[in-house]
Amino acid sequence: MTAPPGVVHSNGDDAAVIERSWHEPDRFRVIYDRYFPEIYRYVAGRLGRDVADDVAAETFLAAFRKRDRFDPARGAVRPWLFGIATNLVGQYRRDESRRYAALARMGGDLLPSGGHEDRVAAQVTAEGMRPQLAMALAALPEGDRDALLLVALGGLGYEEVAQALEIPSGTVGSRLSRVRKKLREALGGTDPTSTEESHG
Repeated sequence: MTAPPGVVHSNGDDAAVIERSWHEPDRFRVIYDRYFPEIYRYVAGRLGRDVADDVAAETFLAAFRKRDRFDPARGAVRPWLFGIATNLVGQYRRDESRRYAALARMGGDLLPSGGHEDRVAAQVTAEGMRPQLAMALAALPEGDRDALLLVALGGLGYEEVAQALEIPSGTVGSRLSRVRKKLREALGGTDPTSTEESHG
C-alpha cells in the first residue's frame, strides 16, 4: 500500500512522533491523521460503516492511552494500530459473523456501492462479496480470519500481520496458506486474495 503524497510511513518518524507525544500530547494527532483512513477502511470492511467510526476512533484512543508502552523494537506503528483495531473488532465477533451470514443469504448486492470506503471494503472479493465467500469467511477460525483480512482489507504484509497479531511470521504464512486453500475450494478454484493490481 502506498502512502498518500507527502506522507512518509517511516517507523523511525512514527516512533519519534509517539515519543514526542509523551510530553506534547497534541503531537499524537500526526499519527491519527496519518493512519485513520486505513484503520477506518479495515474496520468498515469487517463490521460495516455503522460501527466503523466508533471502532476506528476507539483504536486511536486506546493507542493514545498506551503510547508510552509502544516499543519500536517490536515493530512499526502501523501494524501496532492494526493490532489494536483487530482486538476491538474481536469484541464484535458475533456482529461480524452475522454480517457474513446475511451476505451469504442475500448475495453480493448487500454491500452498498455509495461511498469510497464501501468500494474499498468490497475489493477483498474483487467482484463484491459473493455468497460462497461470505459463507467461507464466516466459517474461518477467528485467528485465520484476522490474518486474511489484515492482508486483504488492511494491505499489511506478512511481517506486519505477525506484529499486529503478536505471532511468529511463520504462523502467518501457514494460516494464510490454509485460508487460501479453504477459500479456493469454496469458490471453485478462484483465489479472492490475489488481485490483478498486485501483479502489475
